[in-house]
Amino acid sequence: MPANIQLLPSYRAKTMRENGKQYYVDAQGDRFPSVTTILNATKPQAAREALFNWRQRVGTEEANSITTNASRRGTSIHKHIQRYLLGEDAVCTETILPYWDSIEPVLQDIDEVKLVEGYVFHNNLRYAGRVDCVASYQGIPCICDWKTADKPKKSLERLYDAPLQLAAYCGAANQCYQEHGIKINHALLVVAIPELPAEIFWFQPEDIINYWQQWQERVTAFWKYR
Repeated sequence: MPANIQLLPSYRAKTMRENGKQYYVDAQGDRFPSVTTILNATKPQAAREALFNWRQRVGTEEANSITTNASRRGTSIHKHIQRYLLGEDAVCTETILPYWDSIEPVLQDIDEVKLVEGYVFHNNLRYAGRVDCVASYQGIPCICDWKTADKPKKSLERLYDAPLQLAAYCGAANQCYQEHGIKINHALLVVAIPELPAEIFWFQPEDIINYWQQWQERVTAFWKYR
């Protein structure tokens, strides 16, 4: 477990769904669309067609089963990582053990944990999200995101909108916790893969700036067509 845990104050939020979209409601009652809602609503046509073609190829029932199982698996591994990062004892279930074995060595390089599964809001751009982790990786403060997969991604293209999601979280965390001296311009995305070392994608400040510009365009498009 991390040697240094210095948690920031956490923001409270309620989750609500409306017309298939997810929103976070803050303590003042203000409603913000989630990062994933904005990304899904503004997904490029090529990405929509690729998803449609995949569902057609494997069949609706199989596609729903794959999606559901992946979601449950992701939730379980996130909960286990959360307990680990907070120094809590937890028993790893047999279902997620292969993914835990893959990602655990990377977690040994995580220190100075400041936020785990925490809500962040960006009041200017009007969006919110739930961040997996704000901590330091090999001594560098960053946003951390944990994912699972059955085979390696191998390229940034296979991460789809995940880099934009990380940039969005960076922007929201920086605004939320500005008074605490938080200024994050790096991000870490780790993909846990059974029987293989986890894939590590590390984003430098110039990467975050690039994805942040793309993210702002997606936010603008989201509000434009509402």
